[in-house]
Amino acid sequence: MSDPAILWYRQDLRLADNPALAAIGDRPVLPVYILEDGPWAPGGAARWWLHHSLAALSASLAAAGTPLLILRGDPRQILPGLADATGATEVHADRRTEPAGRRCDAETHVALDATGRRLVLHRTALLHEPHLVRTGSGGPYGVYTPFSRAVFALLDGLPPPIPAPTRLRPATGAPAGLALDALGLLPKPPVPDWAAGFRDHWQPGEAGAAARMAAFLEEGLDGYAARRNDPGVIWGTSGLSPHLHLGEISPRQVWHAARDRGGRGLETFLKEVLWREFSHHLLWHRPEMPETPLRPEFAAFPWRRDAALLRAWQQGRTGFPIVDAGMRQLWQTGWMHNRVRMIAASLLVKHLLQPWQDGEAWFWDTLVDADLAANSASWQWVAGCGADAAPYFRIFNPVLQGEKFDANGAYVRRWCPELARLPDRWIHRVHEAPEIVLRGAGIVLGKTYPAPIVDLAEGRARALAAFAEIKGADAA
Repeated sequence: MSDPAILWYRQDLRLADNPALAAIGDRPVLPVYILEDGPWAPGGAARWWLHHSLAALSASLAAAGTPLLILRGDPRQILPGLADATGATEVHADRRTEPAGRRCDAETHVALDATGRRLVLHRTALLHEPHLVRTGSGGPYGVYTPFSRAVFALLDGLPPPIPAPTRLRPATGAPAGLALDALGLLPKPPVPDWAAGFRDHWQPGEAGAAARMAAFLEEGLDGYAARRNDPGVIWGTSGLSPHLHLGEISPRQVWHAARDRGGRGLETFLKEVLWREFSHHLLWHRPEMPETPLRPEFAAFPWRRDAALLRAWQQGRTGFPIVDAGMRQLWQTGWMHNRVRMIAASLLVKHLLQPWQDGEAWFWDTLVDADLAANSASWQWVAGCGADAAPYFRIFNPVLQGEKFDANGAYVRRWCPELARLPDRWIHRVHEAPEIVLRGAGIVLGKTYPAPIVDLAEGRARALAAFAEIKGADAA
């Protein structure tokens, strides 16, 4: 077949190991990215990343011989017109798991089919199709451990990654597209450049993903099992989540590269890769997950929405150093260490009784790796209302968690510099430190650093009482 084809980029912004691109072969190709509006459109931090990722992809495609067409609007209306203009008979794209994306793809298929063209979807973002992983009884998995065992077995003989093409033949007849800046993905005056710090931490794009992966394999994989829970270790985790989210690197590339490298942390790392797969499996089968608790009794949970408490949490002004450090890391870099995400989320939904959806929305707007499946599954896990959720009585004490996972205070000192002079003994117990210690560290509680916004014992008791209330209503 020599008819042109359209490569519809979504969350597979790469040339290497891209099955949708590989399926086109040496036919003329029109690569297109369409910024879609609608439910769960990318938040601010993800939009910053998307801008730079598209810039990198555009440069790579141009070097291979074809430009990237950038558009904004409804693919159901745009793609049939592009097919008419170029003579394309097929549109190739990755298969999405997000509910709005799946609806759009189904309707785009109908629109193209009506004109004699077809939409061909490929697995580019996951290791295995979420709808094909089934329990022994034929249903979806709701618990991670048996899911991971099943997927491990399915991945025996996983094909190797596909090399990037060296040359692409451009399709002709395409209309003029938009300049990347016209998408308005970056903060613009008079809005402050809240993303200024991102550039010091990240290199979006396929080359940046490859560099991050290489650095992790060389420096981090051996010690991953021990270091991944220590937020004070810079890059104790892989740092690949934003690259995986937009498909700048494929999970198959990550899987093979890690297994080829080997090391003491290999098994632990691969299990973490499968948590991402599990989240997408859940979203595929439970499309209501981003908005609705998967455990129905939690629909009646007595949240105590409080704008002031939510704002203090968002700004890293809770008075609990490990939480405040995490929230400030998030604001300054667009990312937060996973262990700290759990601690910060637990404080919000349990001690403060704020709805998990409010925390989910804040992470969606501020995380460069904001992934609908992972974000919603994780928040439901912490809140106790999701699949394979933590028992509700598992309420993280942020003081004890800080002492356990940041014993020498390296993480807190980095992101809460006003606490840098505190001795290790008091770094997570600022509000318990003797006055002479506080004065020596230049700290005035309530002024230079906030007092705790909740009594932990009272907050825990209140959370357990709220949970008992819905359990009692359920029993009645």
